[in-house]
Amino acid sequence: MLKQLLGILFFGFTTITFSQTITIKDKESGDPLESVTLASEDKKVYVVTNNKGQADVSDFVGFNKIIIQSFGYETQIVSYNQLELASFQLSLAPSLLAMDEIIVSANRWKQHTRDIPVKITSISKKDIQLQNPQTAADLLTVSGKVFMQKSQQGGGSPMIRGFATNRLLYAIDGVRMNTAIFRGGNIQNVISLDPFAIEKSEVLFGPSSVIYGSDAIGGVMSFQTLTPQFTTEEKPFVTGSAFTRYSSANNEKTGHFDVNVGWKKWASVTSISSNDFGDLKMGSRGPDEYLRPFYVQRQNGVDVVVTNDDPLIQKPTAYSQINLMQKVRFQPNEKWDFQYGFHFSETSSYSRYDRHIRYNSSGLPRYGEFDYGPQKWIMNNLSISNMQATKLYDELSIRVAHQFFEESRISRNMNNPNRATRIEKVNAISVNADFTKKTSAKNAVFYGVEFVTNDVNSEGIDENIVTGISQAGPARYPQAKWNSYGIYINDQYKFSEKMLLQAGLRYNQFVLDAEFDTTFYPFPFTEAKINDGALTGSFGLVYRPTAKWVISSNVATAFRSPNVDDLGKVFDSEPGSVVVPNPDLKAEYAYNVDLNVAKLFGKNVKVDVSTYYTLLENAMVRRDFTLNGATEILYDGELSNVQAIQNAANAKVYGIQAGIEVKSASGFYFHGDLNFQKGEEELDNGEKSPSRHAAPFFGIGRLGYANSKLDLQFNAQFSDEVSYDNLAEEEKGKPEIYAIDSNGNPYSPSWYTLNLKSMYKLTENFTVTAGLENITDQRYRPYSSGIVAPGKNFILALRAKF
Repeated sequence: MLKQLLGILFFGFTTITFSQTITIKDKESGDPLESVTLASEDKKVYVVTNNKGQADVSDFVGFNKIIIQSFGYETQIVSYNQLELASFQLSLAPSLLAMDEIIVSANRWKQHTRDIPVKITSISKKDIQLQNPQTAADLLTVSGKVFMQKSQQGGGSPMIRGFATNRLLYAIDGVRMNTAIFRGGNIQNVISLDPFAIEKSEVLFGPSSVIYGSDAIGGVMSFQTLTPQFTTEEKPFVTGSAFTRYSSANNEKTGHFDVNVGWKKWASVTSISSNDFGDLKMGSRGPDEYLRPFYVQRQNGVDVVVTNDDPLIQKPTAYSQINLMQKVRFQPNEKWDFQYGFHFSETSSYSRYDRHIRYNSSGLPRYGEFDYGPQKWIMNNLSISNMQATKLYDELSIRVAHQFFEESRISRNMNNPNRATRIEKVNAISVNADFTKKTSAKNAVFYGVEFVTNDVNSEGIDENIVTGISQAGPARYPQAKWNSYGIYINDQYKFSEKMLLQAGLRYNQFVLDAEFDTTFYPFPFTEAKINDGALTGSFGLVYRPTAKWVISSNVATAFRSPNVDDLGKVFDSEPGSVVVPNPDLKAEYAYNVDLNVAKLFGKNVKVDVSTYYTLLENAMVRRDFTLNGATEILYDGELSNVQAIQNAANAKVYGIQAGIEVKSASGFYFHGDLNFQKGEEELDNGEKSPSRHAAPFFGIGRLGYANSKLDLQFNAQFSDEVSYDNLAEEEKGKPEIYAIDSNGNPYSPSWYTLNLKSMYKLTENFTVTAGLENITDQRYRPYSSGIVAPGKNFILALRAKF
């Protein structure tokens, strides 16, 4: 009798346990759906399905409205009782098109796009798998709305709405990546991120300083990495994937492995990726100026110009990279969630290709060496979330992060024994506390505080490679500390289901202390201090006259505070010019207005259009300068014109982004994105020049077919010409990276590529991806880039999951 009673109790317990675990599948294929979000109407309670399509829904007991969403599927709204009656089995039907999506980048909280007055685009995991980007920089171009500049293969500097570099902000798991040495020149920090460890990416367009502080002028790129998943059963939940890929254009050899182990309250995810990229091959059809007929090689203690056996091979461009990630998650109850993440990335040394194709007056290479040393990035991130209705908040999120960055530059002129190495190290600590509070049925408040500190250490080493003797050399930066203190509030009021108003304010204080070494350069100062503040705001409106219309507008200001790179850098910006420190800088401000309209025609066609105008005042730009009254100084043995970063210009950017999506019930689809931007800035003499970071007219069109096993896509990408007259003045000083027009002037020709992508599901656990890029083998160099893009490129990848 006792055994029977225990058996009944055990059966009842397991039944109850099972009844609280939902399984969600694709209605057509029957495959489990990962990353499906189940949320309460106020989003205070939400869970996400694991790769078995399962999630624990015990926190939803008694709820009458549970919103179930997944990108590419029709949204369902059900009650807990309905789920119970369905034995916690649910199927989602693929949607043709949707007007709503859950995003996190706008206010650092999960929100519906219908409640956001700014334009945001998401890059899903499925898009990433089909397009197979080699780096996180390439991943951003999958959106069709981000233009990518590359000075070398190991790089990628995004351009968004006419802004780039330190006027854009990167956020990884909600943590600011921008440091005090993010420069106005092209940067490549985004490649430190591992595209295989990214769950979802979002690009927020336009000023976002209210939430993100300094630098968020042109936009924010937010990356969410893999989240540890708990078990929904009594046994541990173990899942993972392995991936390998080969690309012919650079003889790529890539491997990746990740594994998740989850218990009821503890979970862990481990990710490892290794990349090896050979020298990149360009296309066979295009400007001869892009060819690589020779390169420099060190032979018997002498720099020798060697004939390139294949002028299509860009030597030297090869590099390798490794990425590691470890996350641990602890959820003691439904109110608290603790996550710790460790990220490590390191590249090999790699050549800065645009400097290797810079020649002297005799037509020979200027440099014997110009490399970036290993780029390192380490992040420790602890996040604590609390969902509990109190007088101060309904939701609380605290993020404490430490990041370490190391980068270096190694340069040596042709047949000069003196090698200059400049090493920069940054320790960055950030603390963010973000809160939400629903004050009424119609009103919600988002507010928070932020503290960021950057400790910059810079050193120079001069080495004679013949004698082997090394000595201290001039550092690129002063020894410096940059601090930022911010507080913000964002109020969201919903007048009705059709209209929503959002307004926000942020005050930011920034402090910079720098100490200069005058041993090598006779600066008229030994220290510089900045202690200043910035007030920014935003005001946005969302209007939905029907379920198929969305009209939104946003007016916002943004700022960028002077950082160590602006204030204290010493470097050769171009042949014959050297940039020196300027301790009298102030913040630059942007004023922006945009209008966004989206319309759904039936169930098959969606059109969206965004227009914007941004005015940048007090812009920090490079201008002629004097040092101790002199307009020229000796730098690396060359008499050079003195320049400095100064608040010396205004700039404006305006443009339009347009997109169309067409989907049919039979599985065929078409996506198109067009981006037009125009920018201009003031020159030293008061004249106007095209803005350097306003990309040419560019876009992409995708025609494809998808079913439960196959995704086949043909796409065409293009970029318009930038004539000599429309080149920024800075770009005219870099003829080596441009083609030559009929008048003998540098210009950036238009280009296009045709590409075929495919992904086929062999079995439940094995997927093969293949692609043929640049089918017509075009030889093209994206605007402002130093390296020529890949020629015809065959990609083959195999993914296994368990």
